[in-house]
Amino acid sequence: MMNGPNPRPWRELYRPGLDEGLAGRRATLVDAWRDRVATSPDRTAVAYFDTLLSAREVDRMSDALGAALQDRGVRGGDRVGIHLQNIPQYALALLALWKIGAAAVVLNPMYFGRELRLPVEDSGAVGIIATDRDVAAIRESVEGTDARWILSTSERDLQTRNDPRVFGGTDPGAPSEDGDLVRLISDFSGRTPAPVTVSPDDLALLTYTSGTTGPPKGAMNSHANVVAVARSFADFVGIVPGDVVLAIAPLFHITGAVINATLGLLGDTTLVFAGRFRPEVVLDAFREHRVTYTIGSITAFNALMRLDEAGPEHFGSVKTLYSGGAPIPPSTVERFRERFGHYIHNAYGMTETTSGVVAVPPGLRAPVDEASGTLSVGVPLPGVDASVVGVDDRPVPPGQQGELVLSGPQIVSGYWRNAAATAGAMPGGRLHTGDVAVMDSAGWVYLVDRLKDQINASGYKVWPREVEDVLYEHDAVFEAAVVGLPDEYRGEKVVAFVSLKAGRTATGEELVAFAASRLAAYKRPAEVHVVGELPKTQTGKIRRRELRDEHTPS
Repeated sequence: MMNGPNPRPWRELYRPGLDEGLAGRRATLVDAWRDRVATSPDRTAVAYFDTLLSAREVDRMSDALGAALQDRGVRGGDRVGIHLQNIPQYALALLALWKIGAAAVVLNPMYFGRELRLPVEDSGAVGIIATDRDVAAIRESVEGTDARWILSTSERDLQTRNDPRVFGGTDPGAPSEDGDLVRLISDFSGRTPAPVTVSPDDLALLTYTSGTTGPPKGAMNSHANVVAVARSFADFVGIVPGDVVLAIAPLFHITGAVINATLGLLGDTTLVFAGRFRPEVVLDAFREHRVTYTIGSITAFNALMRLDEAGPEHFGSVKTLYSGGAPIPPSTVERFRERFGHYIHNAYGMTETTSGVVAVPPGLRAPVDEASGTLSVGVPLPGVDASVVGVDDRPVPPGQQGELVLSGPQIVSGYWRNAAATAGAMPGGRLHTGDVAVMDSAGWVYLVDRLKDQINASGYKVWPREVEDVLYEHDAVFEAAVVGLPDEYRGEKVVAFVSLKAGRTATGEELVAFAASRLAAYKRPAEVHVVGELPKTQTGKIRRRELRDEHTPS
């Protein structure tokens, strides 16, 4: 929290009528969902291509699935893995698990082998819900763990359009011998789960960190955490009944699970699914379903900009667009606005904050920090205490760099069965994010970079973000990543990797000269490598560490 007479100056930037106490009202996801169903049971809750499901239908289907899972032996406190893309069965599985007091372990559907086994084994998941074509590979990956069964489902289910761009050439595979999810819903139709007691502090999601700074850790997102973020972010953005939410962000990531899916389910809105992100399919979904809000990585918005057929008409119904998960260069935001007429608002959150807890208020433009050229990620949301601290863990004055520290009802209580990691990251319940930030006197937060990504060149500190943002100003640059590589003279040298926009050309030498004209000598990249594509995580974050490791001499 900032010092001085106004410890939360960012409140002056909130829209009129914002409910600042919403995040602190503890509730369970089950109660919040039931409130939504009671409010407007016949409003469309889920859309998937040509299928529309009302809140009442989704409630009955998730009841049936919950009863089926109880019949299989799933009990309160159990963990069940979900290994799916963005399809309606994801929402049905979440609601079913929450209704029976179980928690969802959100699993990256691109993970198999060791990458999949680690979270399944660590969580003690008793079973997995997955796509039918992946059952055999999953079974092999998790053999010997506590996962005793795999329920399968087809991405072709719950729609009849069979868009060839999505389903063409795909082999659905045979249903799992343990059962088919849609068939179980049919078999248990009309049944409701046996009553269980669910409390706000019970585990709702077990979400594993990306492991960029060590082995993945399971963040324990409680019912209260998820409700706090879903409700407060929706109110902050201005979501109202009847809005249409498009699930772009992958649901296996905390952003997709909470401020796409859960926000859409709890908010008396329509949640639109379009499967795994395909730019041309998502573009059509914007227009067909009259989408009013979404949040996705800047990589997703870049992919939409690459489509020649994309125009302002596709975004005619949109009220607000948000981007989270990866930094946004100011130039990218401006190019999107010029072409489509919509400003991309920044948002910031972590697995440990249960998704977005800092965001640009709708209707406002994020300022740019003069010292670093960094676009602000926004201001703290209601209920969040935010401060920037120095090495002594004391708040630094506005405008000075330090580590961003957060607390509030959105922050998890700790990591799953990992007291040491919890104590290290959350001493006294305050989350030390590991992000270097600046907060100005108005409460705008600017992320400079990750502490571990700092480059030490000849004793000078260089933040990759600052160099990347300069490279993004070049007309030919599509994406950029900057790392520090060993150098006998400097200790580390600044090295950049860039991909180019379609049809554009630029040489490494040209880009070195471009950056040199805009940066202090110690920040200038010694080398710029033009590559076809930058390595990314499944959530769109560029893997700087992979680039650094690949080009560091052994």
